[in-house]
Amino acid sequence: MNVSTTMWVLTVVGLCVLIAADFLIGGRKPHEVSIKEAGIWTTVWIVLAVLFGAGLLIWGNGQAAGEFFAGYVTEKSLSVDNLFVFVLIMAKFAVPAIYQQRVLMIGVLIALVLRAVFIAAGAAAINSFAWVFFIFGAFLIWTAWKLIQEARAGEEDEDWEEGRLMKAIERRLPSTDTWHGTKMFVHENGKRLATPMLLVMLAIGLTDVLFAVDSIPAIFGLTQDPYIVF
Repeated sequence: MNVSTTMWVLTVVGLCVLIAADFLIGGRKPHEVSIKEAGIWTTVWIVLAVLFGAGLLIWGNGQAAGEFFAGYVTEKSLSVDNLFVFVLIMAKFAVPAIYQQRVLMIGVLIALVLRAVFIAAGAAAINSFAWVFFIFGAFLIWTAWKLIQEARAGEEDEDWEEGRLMKAIERRLPSTDTWHGTKMFVHENGKRLATPMLLVMLAIGLTDVLFAVDSIPAIFGLTQDPYIVF
């Protein structure tokens, strides 16, 4: 599907407006999210996705719409394990319930930006080197085999351990263990310290990008259109 630069810009701007609305309406004031509120926002985002797919069908073509919905369902399925890991991360950092929504929102925003870079790199690689697609496929097969082996062995992750990058950030970034509301930096004894809010946001964002290592190749297996993948 041929997508103009104008359409790309409008899509990104529209997404930013929707995320800003989500933040201003539901996340501006820290609070503990109820099941009802979570259900409403989940429904809103699913409806928006369906409307976007319908737009592809009307102004694009049936193939583009079909690829989008196939990719959306695949990503939705792959996101289930992300949620469990996010819960473990927030438990490890002892994130108060009233700040969990803010942590997830900012963390996922970080991941969206980094995933966009992944998508652009993947699309460029596939367009330039057709054999890269086979590497993606081999990686997915290896990932599936690893999951099968872990399931057979009955292995379950009972805790979340920081990756090397996250540990390096914690070592080099002076921080405090004390929560200071939604502040990401505070000054104590003349020193500028990062709060747990910043560290857990980075952890969420970086972890989500790691999940993208298998999810983005999976989507490229359904469609090679960077616009639909994004």
